[in-house]
Amino acid sequence: MINVVLADDHVLVRDGIKALLEDQTGIDVIDEASNGKEALEIISKKKPHVIIVDIRMPEMNGIEVVAEISKSHKDIKTLVLSMHDSEEYVVQSIQAGADGYLLKGASKKEFLKAINKVAAGGKYFTGDVSTVIMNNFVNTVKTKEVNSTLEELPFKLTKREKQILSLVLELKNNKDIANELQISKRTAEVHRFNLMKKLEVKNLQELIIKAREYQLA
Repeated sequence: MINVVLADDHVLVRDGIKALLEDQTGIDVIDEASNGKEALEIISKKKPHVIIVDIRMPEMNGIEVVAEISKSHKDIKTLVLSMHDSEEYVVQSIQAGADGYLLKGASKKEFLKAINKVAAGGKYFTGDVSTVIMNNFVNTVKTKEVNSTLEELPFKLTKREKQILSLVLELKNNKDIANELQISKRTAEVHRFNLMKKLEVKNLQELIIKAREYQLA
């Protein structure tokens, strides 16, 4: 038997979930809460297998409840049931330790599947939410790759050299660079020479290739 606690500040929502689950063999709604603080008090006493929690609740929101459960009641599984599919809520819920995230528009079949999955120790994220998670993961990986590349540069560029590089990559000549940075043409030539020396390139084409290689362009 999977013992479940419902946490949602809307009575109609809780009643609807209870009605949906009451004829299901193996699932028992043992209590319900109308706010986050009450939810934590109930699970401390009744130790359910799963808590189904809404995000937007008074006292403590659902994400705060999930975070506290992940810290103090590691054996209790958390399934976020929300109307929000925004990246912000999804990512925050996962970071808090949610075992699942389901939208309130999900079918009965999917809802039951999610409860059974998290109760068994698995993770369940509805299709649209999975896409958000994947996009966030990809963006995080890309950011880490760029930061890692920048940290591993075999050379250091001065602020002026970075400015020169940016303008060179815009295909501007030394005279244009000098005018834009309000320096002499000779100074622009020196900076450009030092820049190419640091990147170990001999011409503009090699400079563009090397700049892209090190994520500088």
